[in-house]
Amino acid sequence: MAYFEWADDMVIDGGVIDQDHRLLVDLVNELHSATSRGAGQTVVASILRRTIESTREHLAREENIMAQQGFPELDGHRQGHQAFMDSLYELERQLQSGGITVATQLSRVLRDWLSLHIRRNDKELRRFQLRRAREQRRVAAATARTPVIVPRLN
Repeated sequence: MAYFEWADDMVIDGGVIDQDHRLLVDLVNELHSATSRGAGQTVVASILRRTIESTREHLAREENIMAQQGFPELDGHRQGHQAFMDSLYELERQLQSGGITVATQLSRVLRDWLSLHIRRNDKELRRFQLRRAREQRRVAAATARTPVIVPRLN
């Protein structure tokens, strides 16, 4: 059994955001697996570097999607994203300083942040997208029912 399981309640878009999230879930599981075998210190630098790169790309992509769609909570998400990136950079500094608990900390931080970030924060985006789609369908249906008056030419 994996340390952190992907679940149906984590689905946001069925596309690129979910793919990014799944990659991060895979990274946390890879790290946990290595740590469980006593090899956490051997792989933590590589996994931390990949996590930072993947997370940076994911958050930029997510913020771009939010901006394109006019998501009203974008600024709050940006602040949360920056705080998370800061925690990853801090772990990187600890690792470079010889910290021996970075693998365990990274595993816990990733699991906890991903679970909360996806299930709480990114669900806000999902709800916004669903409301927007419903509104667009309502407007389209109302427009389709509006009779078109064509002036008579005499």
